[in-house]
Amino acid sequence: MTQLAKAELRQLDAEFDLEIEKDTWATVQFNPESLKVSFANQVATPSGSGDQNGSPSRLFVGAGTTKLAAQLWFDVSGEQAPGEAVDDVRKLTQKVAFFITPKKDQKDPKKFVPPAVRFLWGSFQFDGIMESLEESLEFFSSDGKPLRASVSFTLTQQKITKFVFRETAPPGTGGGDPAGTRPLTPAPAGSTVQGLAARQGNRDDWQGVATANDVENPRRLKPGQLLDMNKSRRPG
Repeated sequence: MTQLAKAELRQLDAEFDLEIEKDTWATVQFNPESLKVSFANQVATPSGSGDQNGSPSRLFVGAGTTKLAAQLWFDVSGEQAPGEAVDDVRKLTQKVAFFITPKKDQKDPKKFVPPAVRFLWGSFQFDGIMESLEESLEFFSSDGKPLRASVSFTLTQQKITKFVFRETAPPGTGGGDPAGTRPLTPAPAGSTVQGLAARQGNRDDWQGVATANDVENPRRLKPGQLLDMNKSRRPG
């Protein structure tokens, strides 16, 4: 039987690199019906430029932004994780609300920033900061507990980002990780396979990781190049 891939929200480190604190991750109860990705450039018109009879010249400023908008549904009568039976839907939605709650900045404890978050669903991946979240509560029990909720959120990244295509397991293959859950790591600019492996406690097998991922030059990765750091094939 083919397993349904469900969307997830996973916490990232401050560099938008490694997935961290698995106990904070949230799996949706019902997959969204649609996702909306929008791109915007910061555009400014220089003063005194252009012709009064024509269109003024435009100057592009900054790197722009990329945003993801999605809506999720939660219902106490729907499928819940084992041992998680609840009668107040807010106990389900609080896992999503975690990602808009500011936490202490590791670099400056006096500052608070929302956690970096990765949205995953099958081959779709989007990394960003949760800019906004709106929760609508519907259907209340006789004692006033909300039973169903819709959660709409927006993730934003302060640059124009390319789509990331994650690996997914072929339907019906069975075994291994469910579709869309393999933890692929995008390589930051200037990173190496050896450095990434060391950060995940796998320093001694970085060559095997490079070989298994068909990396041509382990010391010069392309920014954003996706690697499966759990995959290893020792050269021999």
